[in-house]
Amino acid sequence: MPDIISVSALNRYVKSILDADSNIQSVYIKGQISNFKNHYQTGHFYFSLKDEKAQVRAVMFRSANQKLKFTPENDMSVIVRARVSIYEVSGDYQIYVDDMQPDGVGALALAFEQLRKKLAAEGLFDAEHKKKIPAFPKKVGVVTSESGAAVRDIINVISRRYPVCEIILYPVAVQGSTAAEQIARAIAYLNREDAADVLIVGRGGGSIEDLWAFNEEATARAVYESRIPVISAVGHETDFTICDYVADLRAPTPSAAAELAVPDIRELRNIFFTYGQRISKGTDAALEERAQALNNLRIRLASASPASYIENLMLRLDRVSGSMQSAYEKEINSKKAGLEILTERLSQSDPLKILSKGYGIVTKGADVITDCSELESGDIIKLRLYNGEKECEVL
Repeated sequence: MPDIISVSALNRYVKSILDADSNIQSVYIKGQISNFKNHYQTGHFYFSLKDEKAQVRAVMFRSANQKLKFTPENDMSVIVRARVSIYEVSGDYQIYVDDMQPDGVGALALAFEQLRKKLAAEGLFDAEHKKKIPAFPKKVGVVTSESGAAVRDIINVISRRYPVCEIILYPVAVQGSTAAEQIARAIAYLNREDAADVLIVGRGGGSIEDLWAFNEEATARAVYESRIPVISAVGHETDFTICDYVADLRAPTPSAAAELAVPDIRELRNIFFTYGQRISKGTDAALEERAQALNNLRIRLASASPASYIENLMLRLDRVSGSMQSAYEKEINSKKAGLEILTERLSQSDPLKILSKGYGIVTKGADVITDCSELESGDIIKLRLYNGEKECEVL
């Protein structure tokens, strides 16, 4: 009677055979991803790898997929390095992927494009989030390697252009597996301590692998969340990094970033000198204009002052008084002349004057006697002569 074995024993035996075959312990397989699933609890990737005629199940454990620079997606053509085995519990024949590369495009280029699209969709590149670089910063924070040429270029440019500015250096690794984390931590620290008015984040040039720390999500989000304006200064003039897209301002080189971060004190002196001349000329012209206006006000004030008003009234009074005096004297003279005429006329008709010529006035009682028939013998009458009067009796 043949030996009877269990299913688990069968699967274990088949697995041992597959695991012992060196030809399938590290094999490169080209195919298209389908049924991709990222198991968020464990971090493992589960998917199928297929071509036009067949497919095979695949798993990529977290320890392996953490090294990927890109995120696998359905319908993506890839080349994997894997070992062939069997999952004993279900008896499924599958491959265990140790490494994966995009087919036809570099992994870093694909990772860059994937992250760029993701962050763009979240709005991290939008112009409305860009902060204005301060015109006259007191402190410039620099996040870069303390031993690279970039930091020397930045210090030289700032010291020459704007020596009154203080440079705050936070040294970090600018390449390698820990670089992005260090850069993000430096940006967060400088913000937390309010240590600078503007930040320069970058490094000198290099390959895409050398610059990769500035294409990682940790760096991008730290730049986006920075309250302090950030100038991206990765040393490449034609290609962009993710950091360039997120930063408030992009500079092609660290030296250019330093020039964008601070003004040129020599240009400021020339500007201030020009402004000083304009202000001086404007002030002189304004003072001259104000002096003329003040002089005009003095003239108007002098003419409208109480003393001047009283003086004018006195002059008018003098003129009126003179006119009145002249009119008075003229009137008096006229009255005098008339009086003299009247006096002369009165003098001519004065009874006394007539009496002085030998005439007399006879009165009887209160009546003036003008006719002799009015008198009778024995009447007592008064005879008024020039120099007196006498009583007389009519005979």
